[in-house]
Amino acid sequence: MQKNDIIELKNFSIGLPKKLKYGNGKEINTAIHKKTTEEALLKKEGFQGDGVGDLKHHGGLDRAVCVYPYEHYLLWEKEFGGPLAPSTFGENLTVTNMLEKDINVGDVFRLGEAVIQVTQGRIPCSTITKRTNNPALLKRMVQTGFTGYLCRVLEEGIVRKDSNITLLESHPEKVSILYGNEIYFHKQKDLDGIKRLLGVEELADEWKESLVSRLNKLI
Repeated sequence: MQKNDIIELKNFSIGLPKKLKYGNGKEINTAIHKKTTEEALLKKEGFQGDGVGDLKHHGGLDRAVCVYPYEHYLLWEKEFGGPLAPSTFGENLTVTNMLEKDINVGDVFRLGEAVIQVTQGRIPCSTITKRTNNPALLKRMVQTGFTGYLCRVLEEGIVRKDSNITLLESHPEKVSILYGNEIYFHKQKDLDGIKRLLGVEELADEWKESLVSRLNKLI
């Protein structure tokens, strides 16, 4: 994306884990049901008042902020014929003009008083299916690469629901989130693609470890 592209923060949400009932009387502990908020302090670990239910697969310094493009809501609502609640995917920031194809691993953004850096594509989990009762939606997110993405916090600060989001630095390697998703989910034996992703120092550590493991098995 370009520095003059206007980004709109459509929804700003946080929330702590709570019980989610699904299926035939089953329940899990999850923070996917986030609520729109006026403002929150963004720390290195994430927003104050925000949390995750599954510490193994969510959260951590490389996954402190979750972003999802607003444009996909319109696509999914049209494809599946029904409205989606705000922050359906458990994201903190629902935004315009920040599609996976235009956002690179390592891109740096000012978010209100804070500064964040993109680290990896989001790996969609079954909690999305449990919340929406729509397994096809999860499959389509992976098929399309329209997963959203995660960020680390470079500078802490207050974020408000009307905060501006601006691109400070576009990563020179230009490895987009969409490209990374393609390699991670669909081209798992693409040596050049794996090496290109690993060439971005700012990539999340967990993705680095996974990709190095793949690479070692291929060579």
